[in-house]
Amino acid sequence: MTDAAADNTATTSNTSVDLAADRARLLELIKEQAVVHGRVTLSSGKEADYYVDLRRISLSGEAAPLVGRVMRELTKQLDFDAVGGLTLGADPVATSMLHAAAAAGDRLDAFVVRKQGKAHGLQQRIEGPSIKGRRVLVVEDTTTTGASPTDAVQAARDEGAEVVAVATIVDRATGAQQVIEDGLGVPYLSAFSLEDVGLA
Repeated sequence: MTDAAADNTATTSNTSVDLAADRARLLELIKEQAVVHGRVTLSSGKEADYYVDLRRISLSGEAAPLVGRVMRELTKQLDFDAVGGLTLGADPVATSMLHAAAAAGDRLDAFVVRKQGKAHGLQQRIEGPSIKGRRVLVVEDTTTTGASPTDAVQAARDEGAEVVAVATIVDRATGAQQVIEDGLGVPYLSAFSLEDVGLA
């Protein structure tokens, strides 16, 4: 084996170890900080015995960089150059991925989908660099019914973008995958399941 080949093998191995460590630490932080036990009413109107508050993770100085790297690894087989979703849950996820891409020497734009268009200024529903004619990834922090990413996908399509997939940090296993894959015709990816976070 040449020195260059050995260096490449070592780099690949180190990268794999780093990504495994990132994933393990992110999961640890989610379990410690994001899982809140107690009776809560979800956005769907249903009640649950726990709540997964991923904003405690996606807005954390320690966890946000991990989110960016783990989500980039999750979606590495996809071809897209912009990432975003429905405000508020998607915003820190998208910007974490933007910064992770920049740190790796890549370019990735982020965009924000408003819940409704502005009534003043440019009156646009989607903020950030234009996504018209571009391949985009829709993200969310945790997915329950799939309503938020569905809204974001439709808004992105209305803007002229091609949505390649929907990706979330934690899937609650409450029907979002079927809604997104069958209803929207795009792949659905999640970094962690309820089993992973110890809730199933």
